[in-house]
Formats: sequence, structure tokens, C-alpha cells
Amino acid sequence: MTPFTLAFRHLTVSLATTLLCGLAHAQGYPTKPITLIVPNPPGGFVDASARILSDSLAKVVGQSVVVDNRGGGSGNIAYQTVARANPDGYTLLNSYSAYHVGNPNLNTKLPWSQKDFAPVALITVATNVIAVNPAVPANTLQEFIKYLKSNPGRLSYASQGNGSLSHIGTEMFKQQTQTSMVHIPYRGSGPAVQDVLSGQVQVFITTPPSVMGQVQAGKLKALAVAGKTRHPAMPNVPTTAEAGLKGFEIEAWIGIFAPAATPPDVIAKLSGQIKAALELPETKTRADGAGVELRYLPPAALGDLVTKDTAFWAKTIKSAGITAD
Repeated sequence: MTPFTLAFRHLTVSLATTLLCGLAHAQGYPTKPITLIVPNPPGGFVDASARILSDSLAKVVGQSVVVDNRGGGSGNIAYQTVARANPDGYTLLNSYSAYHVGNPNLNTKLPWSQKDFAPVALITVATNVIAVNPAVPANTLQEFIKYLKSNPGRLSYASQGNGSLSHIGTEMFKQQTQTSMVHIPYRGSGPAVQDVLSGQVQVFITTPPSVMGQVQAGKLKALAVAGKTRHPAMPNVPTTAEAGLKGFEIEAWIGIFAPAATPPDVIAKLSGQIKAALELPETKTRADGAGVELRYLPPAALGDLVTKDTAFWAKTIKSAGITAD
């Protein structure tokens, strides 16, 4: 046997062993609880999506799915945690689109990169709603824009943090309407909503789960939904196009990602399990109640979405002059 033949045989055996180990891992997965790391504190679209999935996924896989909120640092604490986790499929990232595609365009010194994560499945999407404190003297979007133009810098707007979709989206709104507001960043939707309710800040452009209950109770005014269609839980709120602001649409998404070195067979199995969890009737019932739209995409399609949105937000962030500070 020549040295080349011997080396080739060793390589073949090694590859076969690796493949068999991966298959064995996937077939037995999961054998213990799964932890879903959330880059935001409780409350709002990001956290709601994680909790909707966790309960349904636990039924499908027969193991507990633990939601672990790691808010702060514009999502970077959670992302770094998962990037450094053991790539065995038991530590997953409940990734928020603005962090996943926005942060790399805002900060060249991130403690993580998109290459640190393997896409597993898209799970939810949500348009944004333009919500204001009732004291704001405007009952329509056009009245609001007119007031902003007459009072530049007088109102302040909340965001879920620097670089969040609520930050980027509101800067897009300011740019398109040629208006001015002061940015007040928070550590997630929960504290932001509290200050909008109290009137410390007056405006919050965010996903429906964060403000839907307050809008329905009359504690906040919803001026428009930044999507192609009206939101089913707020049927009387017009779209931005209907309200006279065409071309202003914001859609956030939540995707599940694993550490990059997670075995492909584990990712494929997990993605299928997530799809099954999203198809459970009770999952849709909970999502509808929370104002969240379920939308599944498999790993490759989610990867394509990341690539497309990263390029789009790069242009948006540059044109609006948004920074991480």
C-alpha cells in the first residue's frame, strides 16, 4: 500500500466517522433542555416571539426550552454569549433583525460577527406602529408631521437602544418627513413604553406587541402602521400609505441562530422541529393575541434574508448618519 493510498484511507475513515457522529447526534437531539438567549429584557416583540416559540417547541421536542433574557449593550451581550457557546444545539439565539443586520453596520469592533452564527429558522415578523402619548396635539399622521415641522426638536422619541430598529426606523421617518425629534435610547421596549405612557418621551415607533394593549386601552394613540396592510388587532389604524406617507414601511423579524460550528444535521432537525412548533394551532392563537405574525423560513432562506437586509440597512444607516453612540 502506497503512502498516498494509506493517507486517502485514513481521510475516508475520518470523514465517515465524523459524518456518523453527526448523524448520531442529530438522531438523539435533543436529550436535555434547550436555552434560548434573548437580546432584550422581558416585554415587546423580541421577547414575545421567544416565549411563543419556547412553549410550542417544548411540546414538539419533548424537552424544556428555557428563555434566558440577556438585555443590554444593544444586543451584544446576548450575541457574544451565543457566539462563544458550545456548538451542540442546546444554546440558541433568538435574534432581532436590527441587531443582526444593523449592529455590524454600526460598529466595527463588535465582540461577534455574522459568521459566528448558523441560521436555523425565521419564526416571526412584525410591522411597526407609530405611537404617541395622548398629550401630543395630533390625531392623524399628517397632523403629527405638521406639528413636528412647526416645533423642531420639541418632542423626543424612544428607541430600544442605539442601532435598534426603532432607532433606525425613526431616523428614516425624520429623514423622509424632514422633521426633528430628540432620540432617547432605552434597554428594550418595556422601559421605553413606560416613559412614553408617562409622557417623559412622546413618540415610539415600534412593533405592535410593545404598544398594542396600551393603544386598545386608549393610553397611547396609534397614528399609522408602517406596513402594506392594516394590523388585525388595530383595524382602525391606517397604514402609512393610507395616511399620506407613501414608501415608509418597516418590518422587523426574529430568527433562530446557532453557534457557527453546530453540526448541519442538528440544525436541519431543529429547523424542522421549529416549523412543526409554528404550525401548532395554539402557536397561531398566541401569536395573534400578541400581534405577531408567524413566518417560517428554512436555514438557507434565512441566510439569504440576512444578506439582503444587511445591504439594505447599510445604505439606510449611512444616509441617515446613524452611529452606535
